[in-house]
Amino acid sequence: MRLGMQGEDIIFLATNITLSGALDWAMIQSCFGHHFLLTLQKNRSFFVGHQHFFATVQFIGSKEDAQKFSYKLELNGQSRRLTWQATPISIREVCSSAIMKADGLSLDNRTAQHFIDNDDLAIKVTISVVSD
Repeated sequence: MRLGMQGEDIIFLATNITLSGALDWAMIQSCFGHHFLLTLQKNRSFFVGHQHFFATVQFIGSKEDAQKFSYKLELNGQSRRLTWQATPISIREVCSSAIMKADGLSLDNRTAQHFIDNDDLAIKVTISVVSD
């Protein structure tokens, strides 16, 4: 697990992404005086029996404060771009509920292959303050 990336725009690099089995990658991103937990999970999909990736951002703080921010996850590959934008969930909420609601960047192994480079998956993460 890597810790401590600073700034609102960072690259979250998940290494050895093609290892078999269920795996998790996590990192803390700090910006705007707050901390965010970035997670990428690789599991077997319950629906189709294939490997599946799920990425999300959790705000380390209350649900109310989490609503003051948005995040964007972006994957870039050869002539391809995949983007997910949402409000982070609070760390006080269970991350598995976000997975069950599909409230995050979700992709199957076949789609992920378009973005894997040298066994690594680079996710550009941007945190923004939501305007009133």
